[in-house]
Amino acid sequence: MLPTILTLFGCLFFLMLIGVPIGVALGASTIISMYFTTTISMTTIPAACFGGLNSFPLMAIPFFILAGNLMSSGGISRRLLDFAAALVGHIRGSLGMVTVLASMFFAAISGSAPATVTAIGSITIPEMDKEGYNKAYATALSASSGTIGVIIPPSIPFVIYGVVAGCSITDLFLAGIIPGIVIGLGLMLINYFTSKKHGYGTLTKFSPKGALLQLKDSIWALLVPVIILGGIYSGIFTPTESAVVGIVYSLIIGIFVYKELNWKSIWGAFRDTVLINGQTTFLVGLSLGFARYLTMAQVPAAVSKGLLSFDNPIVIILLINLFLLIVGCFIDNISSCVILTPMLLPIVVALGVSPVHFGIIMTVNLAIGFITPPYGANLFFASAIANVSVGKIAAKVWPMIIVMVVILMLLTFVPAISMGLLGDTSLWTFHG
Repeated sequence: MLPTILTLFGCLFFLMLIGVPIGVALGASTIISMYFTTTISMTTIPAACFGGLNSFPLMAIPFFILAGNLMSSGGISRRLLDFAAALVGHIRGSLGMVTVLASMFFAAISGSAPATVTAIGSITIPEMDKEGYNKAYATALSASSGTIGVIIPPSIPFVIYGVVAGCSITDLFLAGIIPGIVIGLGLMLINYFTSKKHGYGTLTKFSPKGALLQLKDSIWALLVPVIILGGIYSGIFTPTESAVVGIVYSLIIGIFVYKELNWKSIWGAFRDTVLINGQTTFLVGLSLGFARYLTMAQVPAAVSKGLLSFDNPIVIILLINLFLLIVGCFIDNISSCVILTPMLLPIVVALGVSPVHFGIIMTVNLAIGFITPPYGANLFFASAIANVSVGKIAAKVWPMIIVMVVILMLLTFVPAISMGLLGDTSLWTFHG
């Protein structure tokens, strides 16, 4: 057991350190470990890779990516920004709040953290810079707000987790609504006090008439999450089918209503989707093979036995949270989810935690990894948009990380926050 673990994870971390792409590192470390430490047939890994990808729910990923790209190109994301500005423009630090609020709206469309940063940050960061915000702070706020993209449904990581854990993706989507809103409110609060302290932004007088006019202009954009999520929760269509509906709706609104989509932008949206999905599918396939090998080598059972040796369930849950936060600093959300779910889910279920509740805990933990160096994908996307170094952004992002960790603890130990919409209002689910 020990030689297998040391060889597997030693190869994985070595390959990552020398710059090998994570997908290739996962596949290579699996093959090397199998060859030198076990007698398991090599054919089981490609079978696990292709078998895992042969999943109807996973088809939702490219469709949600395409829907987000079309909405960004078709004027929907800009109208969401304008409506958010009409709602909170009279509050100190209003443009920062607009960034967070618009990210929450866009999160209910895209399901992706980097897509949310790109769509919203590319518009709001230059505007915040004009209004006197510290540019590194504005970029950090945009990167932090983008994490909501994987928490408020639809969420690509929820789809991945649901497939790996074998639990309802619809329940995960429903459970993610309140946590995403709470995180958004927490970031708005930080932005308010920071803006008040430094005098960021300008105030505009709230106009009910202006808000109504903006609502009228944005109504077609605001209907997107209503149609997607309403269709899922009403049982009219599955999460995968809802993504297709989102694409068709985006095309109709972008071409015939807002008239901002043309053949060039549509082609660009499809091209970007193919490139992103190709990378994601390759990564998910090899991650599933890696996870299958972990199970066959009985690594999850060994980890579970070690953690359950602690008598206090609170200590175990805190250790799992700390572990996930550390992992999120180095490995992307999807890979972490596929690799760690088979290892950690049996442990938390043994403690009485619902698989859906743990899906929220894991996703929020790994979402924080989007803004924590050295991996911090959102930091790199935001850095490219704003032309600000990752180091300067990282120096300003720590207050947002602290707020998100505090909210993570609330979500962990007050399950009703995430499970309430599913009818579970219990305040404690853990038992020894």
